[in-house]
Amino acid sequence: MNRFAQLLDRLAFEHGRNGKLRLLAEYFRGVDDPDRGYALAALTGGLTFTHAKPGLVRQLIAERVDPVLFAMSYDYVGDLSETVALLWPAPQAPLGHNAPPPPSLSEVVEILQTTPKAGLPRALAGLLDQLDETGRWALLKLITGGLRIGASARLAKTALASLGDMQTDAIEEIWPGLAPPYLDLFAWIEGRAERPLTRDPAPFRAAMLAHALEESDFAGLDPADFAAEWKWDGVRVQAVTGRDESGKLVGRLYSRTGEDISAAFPDVLEAICDEAFGEAAIDGELLIMREGRVESFAMLQQRLNRKKADAKLIAEYPAHVRAYDVLSEGGRDLRGLHFAERRARLERFLATRRPRRFDLSPLVPFADWEELAAARSDPARAANGAGAGAGAGAQAEAIEGIMLKRLDSIYVPGRPRGPWWKWKRDPFTLDAVLMYAQRGHGKRSSFYSDFTFGLWRPGAGGDELVPVGKAYFGFTDAELKQLDKWVRDHTTNRFGPVREVEAGRGAGLVFEVAFEGVQRSARHKSGVAMRFPRISRIRWDKPARDADRLESLEALIGARKTA
Repeated sequence: MNRFAQLLDRLAFEHGRNGKLRLLAEYFRGVDDPDRGYALAALTGGLTFTHAKPGLVRQLIAERVDPVLFAMSYDYVGDLSETVALLWPAPQAPLGHNAPPPPSLSEVVEILQTTPKAGLPRALAGLLDQLDETGRWALLKLITGGLRIGASARLAKTALASLGDMQTDAIEEIWPGLAPPYLDLFAWIEGRAERPLTRDPAPFRAAMLAHALEESDFAGLDPADFAAEWKWDGVRVQAVTGRDESGKLVGRLYSRTGEDISAAFPDVLEAICDEAFGEAAIDGELLIMREGRVESFAMLQQRLNRKKADAKLIAEYPAHVRAYDVLSEGGRDLRGLHFAERRARLERFLATRRPRRFDLSPLVPFADWEELAAARSDPARAANGAGAGAGAGAQAEAIEGIMLKRLDSIYVPGRPRGPWWKWKRDPFTLDAVLMYAQRGHGKRSSFYSDFTFGLWRPGAGGDELVPVGKAYFGFTDAELKQLDKWVRDHTTNRFGPVREVEAGRGAGLVFEVAFEGVQRSARHKSGVAMRFPRISRIRWDKPARDADRLESLEALIGARKTA
């Protein structure tokens, strides 16, 4: 466990990508199985513990430390794992030469995964007693699930690939069929075994992703090389079927990251397990569709993050998959074919098999970038002008932008630069007033960096501010220091790690907030909520009384649809 803790600690302070790759590769090369496999699982989000949760950590520290001291410390540090690691009292018996060695990472994982719920508090406390501050911090990070060390899953796999001079994509290709501690994966990479094979009849294929398109990118792109399609505002999924050893058709619905979400969408699962669907892997967008019309993302959220869906929920929010691509059909892998050929096969598949709850995501015709830019700005008009085949019309509200795909692109895992681009629609902007600020996490734990802002509306005693969103990015480090100072100088009330600040018609700080959309929300006092808000500009010059009103935000509901 100490080696793993040291790795996390060094990664947290290493800012360069190459430096992080070197640290990861050295760890994977120098640590034995199964510890290095469990470390890989932790770095890629593959470790889960049924009963070990942050609530248990809070319970244990509350039994050992004065609650006021913990609250003050947590307020200052801003991170639960770090706070508890620092406050955890030293064991009563001094650790001498007769003390047992600290547990290994694999021993920690086994204890957390196999100890019954009733015995877990004692077991976890025992582990914390055996570790130093850094070890406790690493252990608690495993439990809370937020490593925050600047090392993505892709980076960890890239470091792993360097052990055998392999391409990261080769690991991505087989990753969905593997499980911790990845003994067969390490053996293959180090040349000690054959490539791991999966017996899953309906396996996930690592998804291909797109780069955001910038203005400067157009100079190197030829419109004739690309096809364009709408980017729908849903959740990327794969619908996969295959036959097991008995010949039975098996189906699964996967999220973009390979999580099996079939149980939450039995309506889609039933459709793909129909013999009419056959053996195939379809890449598409999960949406809610009523009477042929795509509903807003807010409707889809009613079905997300649920283990199961009952008949009432399915009837009220019927799921649908809008197909982008076909990755396999009839047992044949099609990912090596060009997009143009895969698209033709997808059109034939949907036209001949006509699967329930599936339809084709239409292409957007264009001759040059100017014409495509016009379609992106106004999907409803573009669709009406181009005919029903363009497929937006009344569904324009559910369009996020445009996807560009090279006609000759093969389907590869990850995010290669060049074959696919995403060109999102320009965001909305409004001026809002800062109302609350909260301490950040990790390197921002000493700064107030999470900001809640509101808009004006009529109240009983005159105009009042109501919250409409929260953002924690969009500003530079230098601006963060300025904002932190402003919050401290203008605090009017405190609620643990949260500060209320001056916010009235005569005083307050205004943000220009950019956001992707707006939707009704019963959880917010305002009745509406911004989608993906970010701070685009700090309006030091603007009086709070001149910020926008709630009516302006409400008027944007459905604005995309009627544009």
